[in-house]
Amino acid sequence: MAKYFVSTALPYANGPFHLGHLRSTYLPADIFCRYHRMIDDDVLMVGATDEHGTPIAVQADKEGKKPIDIATRYHDMIVRDIKSCNISLDNFSRTTNPLHYKISQDFFTYLYEHGYMYKKTIEQLYCPNCKKFLPDRYVEGTCPVCGGEARGDHCENCGRALETTELLEPHCLTCNTKPIIKDSTQYYFKLSEFEDVLRDYIENNDKLPNNVKNYTINWINDGLKDWVYTRDMDWGIPVPLDEAKGKVIYVWGEAFIGYISSAAEWSRKDGNPAWEDYWNDNAIHFIGKDIIYHHTIFWPAMLYAHGCKMPDSIFAGEFLSLEGRKMSTSKNWVVWVDDFVKKFDADLLRYYLTIVAPLNKDTDFSWDDFQRRNNDELADVVGNFLHRTITFTNKNFDGKIPDYKFPSQDDLEFIKLIKKTPKKVGEHIANMEFRDGLVEIMKTCKAANKYFNDQEPWKAVKENPRKAKNCLYLSNQLCQSLATLLKPYMPTKADEIAKIMNMESSEDWANAGHFLEVGHSINKAKPLFKKIDDDVISKEKEKLYKNLEKSENKDKKTKRGDKMSEEMISIDDFDKIVMKIGQIKEAEKIEKSRKLLKLQVDIGDETKQIVSGIANEYKPEDLIDRKVVVLCNLKPAKLCGEKSEGMILATEEAAALLGVHEDCKVGERVM
Repeated sequence: MAKYFVSTALPYANGPFHLGHLRSTYLPADIFCRYHRMIDDDVLMVGATDEHGTPIAVQADKEGKKPIDIATRYHDMIVRDIKSCNISLDNFSRTTNPLHYKISQDFFTYLYEHGYMYKKTIEQLYCPNCKKFLPDRYVEGTCPVCGGEARGDHCENCGRALETTELLEPHCLTCNTKPIIKDSTQYYFKLSEFEDVLRDYIENNDKLPNNVKNYTINWINDGLKDWVYTRDMDWGIPVPLDEAKGKVIYVWGEAFIGYISSAAEWSRKDGNPAWEDYWNDNAIHFIGKDIIYHHTIFWPAMLYAHGCKMPDSIFAGEFLSLEGRKMSTSKNWVVWVDDFVKKFDADLLRYYLTIVAPLNKDTDFSWDDFQRRNNDELADVVGNFLHRTITFTNKNFDGKIPDYKFPSQDDLEFIKLIKKTPKKVGEHIANMEFRDGLVEIMKTCKAANKYFNDQEPWKAVKENPRKAKNCLYLSNQLCQSLATLLKPYMPTKADEIAKIMNMESSEDWANAGHFLEVGHSINKAKPLFKKIDDDVISKEKEKLYKNLEKSENKDKKTKRGDKMSEEMISIDDFDKIVMKIGQIKEAEKIEKSRKLLKLQVDIGDETKQIVSGIANEYKPEDLIDRKVVVLCNLKPAKLCGEKSEGMILATEEAAALLGVHEDCKVGERVM
């Protein structure tokens, strides 16, 4: 019997669950844990809400409440959503738990005392009116890339991640005062010292999926920089040093430890079993792909420095879009889990989010496709087979499984299918191929419907009773197997099938492929999967688009970036714009930023220095001699301390440079 420590990424306690949370993290983790419990492995599945950081503090200021009140509100919503989707966590904690504070502070102290921390004075934005530093979302300003309104760490208009010092025209979110730059002493973790350790951990770990490996190696190849571990703010876990009053541990410096503190909390509740035994046997994280590098670089380095085992596996679910567009909670382009389960069975959502695509592929939630898969697959395939078998058995064999003799070739082939399906499905789940396991079940159900049709028991019961009995004997065996096979994926429906089949339990994987005895009584059929009408789906889509329209109308009034793109300009205004063909002669990274490159661009009559936010899309060496379109007559600005004398035109979403035909001459005016 193996032990497994399985954790789910900590959801941030500033909102309830949407479908993306479920698809990327909680559902795959639950499928994995349920299966391993069913094969008698010992599984500890833990999670918690992440409750510190600036977004919660900012929201509390807006509402005139304490940060803990905001965190508690959303923690309770998240717990509700987890329960409604039957996620089988053994413990779900909070990072505001006193035990978490102690473990996090002890962890910091160990790193500090063993020489893995150092102090460094850095420049930060400071509000002279509020008399406080402005971390992350406490500062707003103009995005240096698109010109839209942006908060300190992110531009909602173009999607770019930012540093607070990159913002143009910054102002304090609380009082609107223009901040000044002021020195602050912070504690840095020596991440750069672990580059070789982390490279070996990633490259030689065959338990890590390729999407996780590739993403992480790219980060390591860029060179790891030491990591600021503290912040100047009130809301957070205080740095446990007398010299560090007013400083808290950065949220990513303690959020990981929520996995450990949740396990420790479980241990205390459950009679003190050693949670460490689970970690040391198999430690597995399920996360979303937006936090890969946190879990493959920061967290393993912290553990290694502390003398702890690094995680065995880290599985990152790719993004879920909605009706072909990126989900956005701020734009209300989202489906909340609580809204969904009020109208539809949670198992239908579990099925759809699993079957629609593998975990390592981006995918889309479409209301029309959800309806199609429910109606065509669950109702017409799985539900149809179950209902036909159970109804026919009750009608013609008094609700008892008939005897079985003298099997035909079709019968023998169907037996093979019943026997081999559990092994195939189990192997897929164990290998994290959750969709493949569910596809295997669906293939078996389709084959079962064909077998039932080919045997024509409604005719055979009169003309060839033996044929009818064999058909119903075997069909009932698959029905009871389905109760077990579907348990990791659709636990409520699996239990309903088990109840109809009069099974003691659907919790033992060995029941799949095991045959019930002749004469075993089953209960009457009931509709397990109902078809969803067109008007129901139409209402959901209408609601979704109305929410988006309201949000966009609001944005037009409040966001300068959107307003700029919507407003009409005159031909006279357009004539003021000077765009030329330029050629990049030099390109280098800016040390203080992961997103910005400093470019020297020849525009014919002069060379301009331009700072461009394309570092995530292009390597400096690949840009040399590339021709680009340059907006030449922008007022110069400073970005990360570097002068920028223009703008290179690129697409908004992917920051892809506009193409220039090779025949275009440097300095040529673009009309």
